[in-house]
Amino acid sequence: MLENLFRLKEHGTDVKTEIIAGVTTFLTMAYIIVVNPDILSASGMDYGAVFAATCIAAAIGSLIMGLFANYPIALAPGMGLNAFFAFAVVQGMGHTWQVALGAVFLSGLIFFFLSVFKVREWIINSIPLSLRFGISAGIGFFLALIALKNAGIVVDHPATFVSLGDVTSMPSLLTLGGFFVICALAYRRVTGSVMIGIITITVIALILGMIEYKGFVSAPPSLAPTFMQMDISGALNVGLVSIVFAFLFVDLFDTSGTLIGAAHQGKLLDKDGKLPRLGKALMADSVATMGGAALGTSTTTSYIESTAGISAGGRTGLTAVVVAILFLLCLFLSPIASIVPAYATAPALLYVSVLMASGLSHVEWDDITEAAPAAITALMMPLTFSIANGIAIGFIAYTAIKLFSGKLSALNISLVLISILFILKFVFLGA
Repeated sequence: MLENLFRLKEHGTDVKTEIIAGVTTFLTMAYIIVVNPDILSASGMDYGAVFAATCIAAAIGSLIMGLFANYPIALAPGMGLNAFFAFAVVQGMGHTWQVALGAVFLSGLIFFFLSVFKVREWIINSIPLSLRFGISAGIGFFLALIALKNAGIVVDHPATFVSLGDVTSMPSLLTLGGFFVICALAYRRVTGSVMIGIITITVIALILGMIEYKGFVSAPPSLAPTFMQMDISGALNVGLVSIVFAFLFVDLFDTSGTLIGAAHQGKLLDKDGKLPRLGKALMADSVATMGGAALGTSTTTSYIESTAGISAGGRTGLTAVVVAILFLLCLFLSPIASIVPAYATAPALLYVSVLMASGLSHVEWDDITEAAPAAITALMMPLTFSIANGIAIGFIAYTAIKLFSGKLSALNISLVLISILFILKFVFLGA
């Protein structure tokens, strides 16, 4: 049955290899089951419900990717967009988390139709590489700011806006220590380095009496507080267009980059360098996003950590199915997840931010018309505390700089139109 379903021999693999690959991928991304509820609960969402939604959304997304697209790529609620959801859309702009979920659902719906009608290539090709790298790095800086704030390492200041907090406090020391441990383990290529770091800090906090043990296994928490609570009509408000746009485009870039990168590593590309069944993979991602919003979590997307499983030999959707099963089993570990403090997840956010910031190394720094928009995009996200504003200002900057520099050939109609729409949005709707 497995041979017929996943064509294992055709891909040069077997059941044992796929299972090992699935476990490897899961261990590298399992941190999301504690990090995502921690972030989204800051928007007022129920921690237990988000924990359950995270596990189920990851399982559903990975199952669809494995069974429908037959790729060894796992999905889960994405880092960066969950922070944008909680800290920018809800806390910063004052929208309810129900409206934010509605915006996530709409972005998934648009993504689905873009995949069905094959408009994705036109959109992706219209966005300059420098902006894509700038967006990725900006989200990384945004995550870093949140992590440092949660740990008390960066605090507000009336004169300078931000300042150094008390780095001698235990939460700050544990955050820094956890970050150092994760980086060291990652350098040594230890599987599950992020999760090991989170567990290590949590155990230390438990020993020091900073948190209280609540048990290990229990029945899964109820989904009722978040299930089908998305406010789609509220998300259709004109002022939320840029929010939906931000969710859509970041997911679009994230998914495309992850799919191509993972497929390249696993030698899954065809002779023309293209990804077979790309449409199915994109539809799996968009359906997972809509399903995740219905369950009660932010955008569900393909995880670059899937490359860990591919490195271990994963070549088919069976790898993703194994990941899905493991996420479902995690539903019974909510007592452990609920005691993980913010200063234990902060090192994970810092580590992910470093990985995302690395994209800036690919920017053409010798060309100021490419470098300036990328830098502006990356800087504006943490400084305005908004991924959407960073994307908008980045588009406008790229178009204006190319226009004033006489490099009209670098512009295309879609890029110009998007920039004009962002300008009109700032003029009539503000930030």
